[in-house]
Amino acid sequence: MRGWHGVGLVAGWQTVASLCFYAIFAATAFLRSDFGLSRTLVGVTITVTMLGYTLLLFVMGAAVDGYGERRVMVGGLLGLAVGAAGVAIAPSYPLLLLALLVLGGAYATAMPATNRAVLAVAPPGRRNLTMSIKQVGVTVGSGLGAILVTWMAATRVGWRGGFFVATAVGVGVALAFGYWYRGDGGTGSMGLPDVRGLLARPDYRLLVAAGFFYGAAILTTTAYVVLYLTESVGAAAGVAGTVLALVQLTGSAGRIGGGALVDRLPLDDARASALVLVGQSALGVACLVAVTAVDTPLVAAVGFAVLGLFVFGIPATYYACMTALVPSDRVGEATAGGQLTINAGGLIAPPTFGYLVDTAGYTTGWLALAAGVGVAALLLGRLALLTR
Repeated sequence: MRGWHGVGLVAGWQTVASLCFYAIFAATAFLRSDFGLSRTLVGVTITVTMLGYTLLLFVMGAAVDGYGERRVMVGGLLGLAVGAAGVAIAPSYPLLLLALLVLGGAYATAMPATNRAVLAVAPPGRRNLTMSIKQVGVTVGSGLGAILVTWMAATRVGWRGGFFVATAVGVGVALAFGYWYRGDGGTGSMGLPDVRGLLARPDYRLLVAAGFFYGAAILTTTAYVVLYLTESVGAAAGVAGTVLALVQLTGSAGRIGGGALVDRLPLDDARASALVLVGQSALGVACLVAVTAVDTPLVAAVGFAVLGLFVFGIPATYYACMTALVPSDRVGEATAGGQLTINAGGLIAPPTFGYLVDTAGYTTGWLALAAGVGVAALLLGRLALLTR
């Protein structure tokens, strides 16, 4: 299975899983309209989605290390299809939140399983590039979800039709993946994660702390960019969805570029990825500040496209750094810990951003995200020093 065929299978799985999961981020404007939500309650829908994701992370990480990634990935994608179907038929806000809990919980399989799968399939000397290609599945899937939901909203079927499509695709790809992919087996037993042992390492602590601020910036931007463009810039919903897809597209380029750069630096993988993260973070701060000045759909598209290149390009380098820091038999639990802090950012930041927008305006919200990414840059600078 090792080689580019295996890489394609893993990246394809990640793309479809992300399409199912991130479609809800593109639906925020429609949720607000259909359910009569404030901007803060729009943020709560994202928080509930992230809560389901977060609650099962360590369980899924332990399952991947214990039983291998194949079974976990098949089950996870089927669970995502069920969650997407629940969103499509939800008649009330409480039932929508229940469906989002299922959707988020199923997506908890993604990072621990695909990061382990990358180690199983990566061609020799191409681990960081392979990680980047796999991570492109997140941005491509999210972009497809944005286009699917916002464009379906303009049809008779409505935005919910996008989730029906996601359900069908999820079931089909889960069955195909289970047939074609083999991968590595696990240890044969599912143990408790050694969280204390991981947190005893200062390099790991710095990386996962930075993950909180990365999660806050990426997930809040994903959740609010459509709403921001329709409310503050006057863009049509279809145009706003296309801009979100463009952000994911440039994020894909940033992920591949970051991984390729790490592979080419004449340093060990951990230090090289830490230094690349510092650069991505610093440029991301500048982009978050710059988007406060956009005032037309065209300028907004350019501004958010550049933001996507740097901020949305970060996760591939983040996980490349993490897999370089820990032994291969602890990738599942280490990834779960790293994703936990990213999710914590996604739990707290969207409703906080919504509250700041409701009370002080969008500029204050974007500047708060920029400050957080600046803190992450400082943490990674310290990590780069530790890995000398």
